[in-house]
Amino acid sequence: MQRLGSPLRRAAFLTLPVATAGIAWYNYPSIRDFMSGSKTFEVHLKERGADGKPVLKMHSLPRLSEAEVDAKLREHAYGQTVRRYGGLTWKYQTAFLAANDGIEDAHSQALVEQDISSKAPPGDLLFFAVMDGHAGPHTSRLLSRTLIPSVAFELASLISSPLPAASPHSKLVLNYFKRFVPYLSSPQKNQIHGVDPSNVSEAIKNAFVKLDHQIINAPIGHLKRLQSQKSDVAPHEDLMSTPLMLPAMSGSCALFALLDTARRDMYVACTGDSRAVAGYWDEPADGSPGYWRAEVLTEDQTGRNPNELKRMQSEHPADEADTVIQRGRVLGGLEPTRAFGDARYKWARDIQESLVQNLLPPNTPFRKAPKDLKTPPYVTSEPVITHRKLDFISDPSSTSVSTTPAKPKSTLRFVVLATDGLWDELSSSEVVSLVGGHLAGLKGSVPKTALIETVRDTEGAMGVEGKSASVSEKKQRQRETGEWAFVDDHVGTHVIRNAFGGADRDRLDKKISIPLGMARNFRDDVTVTVIWYEKSNPQAEIVKAKL
Repeated sequence: MQRLGSPLRRAAFLTLPVATAGIAWYNYPSIRDFMSGSKTFEVHLKERGADGKPVLKMHSLPRLSEAEVDAKLREHAYGQTVRRYGGLTWKYQTAFLAANDGIEDAHSQALVEQDISSKAPPGDLLFFAVMDGHAGPHTSRLLSRTLIPSVAFELASLISSPLPAASPHSKLVLNYFKRFVPYLSSPQKNQIHGVDPSNVSEAIKNAFVKLDHQIINAPIGHLKRLQSQKSDVAPHEDLMSTPLMLPAMSGSCALFALLDTARRDMYVACTGDSRAVAGYWDEPADGSPGYWRAEVLTEDQTGRNPNELKRMQSEHPADEADTVIQRGRVLGGLEPTRAFGDARYKWARDIQESLVQNLLPPNTPFRKAPKDLKTPPYVTSEPVITHRKLDFISDPSSTSVSTTPAKPKSTLRFVVLATDGLWDELSSSEVVSLVGGHLAGLKGSVPKTALIETVRDTEGAMGVEGKSASVSEKKQRQRETGEWAFVDDHVGTHVIRNAFGGADRDRLDKKISIPLGMARNFRDDVTVTVIWYEKSNPQAEIVKAKL
């Protein structure tokens, strides 16, 4: 496992994009085309004609071979296995697939190991994060380098003061924080300040808010400094002006998970509409075969979430009740109601105009402040945090002695963190069934109807769907019929493959063959991280038997 959050290896410098064309339909080649060995297929996009009205335009695209499609799916697949205390082997695997020409997703992970000679109970702190950028990749890429260190810095502040002078974005922070892991892990909970789950949750929340405050206010402070200096150089020519403006004006959702294996705690923090789903293995008390259970740990934070709508309306004057959310979006524009960056929803109108005029090069494309902007900020980075116990890890503070360990009835087995591009294609239950089947060692093609029967949803714990409820009849049929493909060793790649076609090679090959940029009209960037542990896996044979 990498010791510090790793930025994406593929980089592209983009200015803020303008609106793109929408999808009209997807036209598949006929059977005759395939029989004749056709290597092209057609897509239709809705574009603006010379008169400004929308028109349908056909594009004939080259079709990649199956080998080329598989190579693209497996191009960005990472992971590591870490053998740690208590006989546990921790594994994580991350995969991503771009749709934008310059992916706007990002991810990071870190492991803070406790010194094995410590008197505290053995355990580690495992950090994971996935970021879903929008209006450019700038905010998400910055978060991939700074979010985990910022949380670590804030957690360290719970138990030590003063903090070191090093920047909270420095690599030194994790090394500093590592010294305090024994204190966070101490079983003497009442004697150590800050180890209560509520305090840890508050620290994570503070880290999110403080980091966004830095991102949003950095351009403002930079302009003030430049204006106070006597220089012949225009502010927009300063080397720091554009790098500070882009992460503020771009935006990103963030999904973060912390597993404290010493204290047996898991925290999931969500800002935006990415989603975390837990897969539990349940064994009924009557001895009947076990099954997977899906529990959604987050809510999609968009204007279509009634909880977010109510919150937004309560934070602004009554005369804005009908405008803060329009068509399920913030002021009719941004879909997530919580995000980092997105300064056009956080800066006052006059501040936006001043910063753009002074800090961005002339003629730089940018989106103006929303017309209904009156009482910013309308978007917050403050996350909603979920806490769960890691009950599958034995409690070192327990004094009970038993020669026969109690058999758990419900055991957390894995957690999936993914950007909304995955959840646009698959339901939470489908993802749990795919990951569960993969861990059970399934191979080949498996009917969708058979696999989904191995999963049950947690009643009242399936989150809030923040996306549009409308699903085309065609997509609904694709979800209910056909087969999943179990052909990838990497579980992240496996999930992404099945999101875009599974065993349906025709659909899969076309979806992946669409060039970057144009592909954004048919699918979103997708990043998937799966975290799990291994001891023995008796449920694998049960799942196989049920299929």
